[in-house]
Amino acid sequence: MSVSSRPNILMIYTGGTIGMKENPETKALEPFDFNHLLENVPKIKMLDFGIDSYQFEQPIDSSAMTPEHWAQIAKVIEDNYEKYDGFVVLHGTDTMAYTASALSFMLENLAKPVIITGSQLPIGEVRTDGEENLITALQIAAARDMNEEHIIREVAILFENYLWRGNRSTKRSADNFNAFKSNNYPELAQIGLGIAFNRDALWRCKNPERPLKVHYTMDRNVLYIDLFPGIKESVVRHMLSTPGIRGVVLKTFGAGNGPNDQWFIDAIKDTVDRGIVVVNITQCNNGSVHPFRYVTGLELAHAGVVSGHDLTSEAAITKLMYLLGLGLSPEEVKNYMEYSLCGEMTC
Repeated sequence: MSVSSRPNILMIYTGGTIGMKENPETKALEPFDFNHLLENVPKIKMLDFGIDSYQFEQPIDSSAMTPEHWAQIAKVIEDNYEKYDGFVVLHGTDTMAYTASALSFMLENLAKPVIITGSQLPIGEVRTDGEENLITALQIAAARDMNEEHIIREVAILFENYLWRGNRSTKRSADNFNAFKSNNYPELAQIGLGIAFNRDALWRCKNPERPLKVHYTMDRNVLYIDLFPGIKESVVRHMLSTPGIRGVVLKTFGAGNGPNDQWFIDAIKDTVDRGIVVVNITQCNNGSVHPFRYVTGLELAHAGVVSGHDLTSEAAITKLMYLLGLGLSPEEVKNYMEYSLCGEMTC
């Protein structure tokens, strides 16, 4: 599809620290409106882009983000997909990796940049990371190659010096400006004096000619079970018997291991036999689940637990919500959980 010579970018402001302002009485940070954001970044006018904005009616702290908000973001992108060359989503940092992961699954056949960014300090502060993050995100959303095609064609997180694949990212710091990291996948771009794209790492849709297809239904009937030494049988069985539950992300030790007590294996097998999908991911920041390396991992695999390979916890839970929301059978969900849909895992 041809694009105009002057890039047109849509900024979607959901809330978050980047657009917050200090309450003079309580000193707490509260969401402000989008005009406040633009007033504090006059450099935006220096970009030779067409820039429009959409703002949530009530900007929210990202800790209040829900699948309904993901659907709202996706709807804005779908409604404006043909009008704009790229999208910049301004978002709070706390759940940014969840939103990035969810959107990567919801926006099937995405062939344009969706760059999510925010800041650790409000953009109106004297010293802030928000200004650079916003301007760089806009530049990346507008970037084209020698053939006038979009360089980025996926959901990505831009923070400080790096552009990361959204569904490979996780928040690693509550204090540092480089707040995000992709532990099992290289950066999509490194930002210094210029923007150096890592072209070998960029996602390319297998069927770029297909139109964007948005999936809005995300099944909330999922949960995490984070293992720890000494976890009690009663606790595990109570969680696995949660009414209506359809999927479980089991956060295991090391390469995918859990307790070797027979009650644990039996509890997991009983759950799988009830048609609940159980996905095994590692608690480690780096590395992958290798279910056949150790006996306990092997027993979980034999009980019907699916390997999540090197999925982040954010990608694992949102992918499970997405697949269950498609109305697939448990066996179909299990099959797709072990298949990379949009670069979220290394199989």
